[in-house]
Amino acid sequence: MKNVFVFLILFSSFSVFSQENRITFGVKAGLNYGDNGKIEVADITNSGNNILSERADDRVGYHIGVFLRGKLTDNIYIKPELQYTVNNSSYDISGSSLDYDIKKLDLPILVGISVLGPIHVFGGPALQFIVDNDLEDVRLGDVKNEFTVGMQFGAGIQLGKLNADIRYERGLSKNRAESIDPGIRVDSRPNQFILGLALDL
Repeated sequence: MKNVFVFLILFSSFSVFSQENRITFGVKAGLNYGDNGKIEVADITNSGNNILSERADDRVGYHIGVFLRGKLTDNIYIKPELQYTVNNSSYDISGSSLDYDIKKLDLPILVGISVLGPIHVFGGPALQFIVDNDLEDVRLGDVKNEFTVGMQFGAGIQLGKLNADIRYERGLSKNRAESIDPGIRVDSRPNQFILGLALDL
C-alpha cells in the first residue's frame, strides 16, 4: 500500500508540470543483458548441506514501456518509467543447463542532468513487482518478496524526440525463490546492463 501512495504522489506532482508544458510523455523499448544471482543446490542425503553454488550465465532479455519526463530546471529532469521486463538467466548444473526466467513490472524513478549538449546522466531507485518466475524442469515456488527495490544509473543522448541510453541495474533487496521439493534456492535479484531506445510523443 505504501508503494501505491508513492506512485500517486509522484504522478500527481506531474500535473503541475503539465500545466506549464514542462512534461513529456513517451514510449520506450530495449534489451537487457545480464543475470540473476546464484543458484544453490542442497545435498538432501547429507543433512541438507549445500554442495553446489553456481552463478548464472549472462543472457539477453527485453523490456517495453512508457515514461514521463518533467523538467525541474532547464538542465535537470525527473523521469518515472513503467515497463514490462523479461529477465533470462541460465545455470550449468552438472553438465545440464537450467533456464531461469523472470517477468516483472519495473518503475524506475530517475533524476537526470544534462552535462554536455544532448548528453545526459541519470540515476535513481527502481521499484519492481515480480509477476512470474520459472526455473526449467523445476517446480519453483513464488519469490519471497514480490515487491523489491533496485538501483539504476547510466547515461544517454537526446536527439530531437529520440533518446538512446545505456544503464546498469542492480537489485538491492535480498530475494530468493525455493523449489516446491526442498533442495534448490535461486537468487532473483537482477544484475544487468540495459540498452534502451525511447521516443517522445
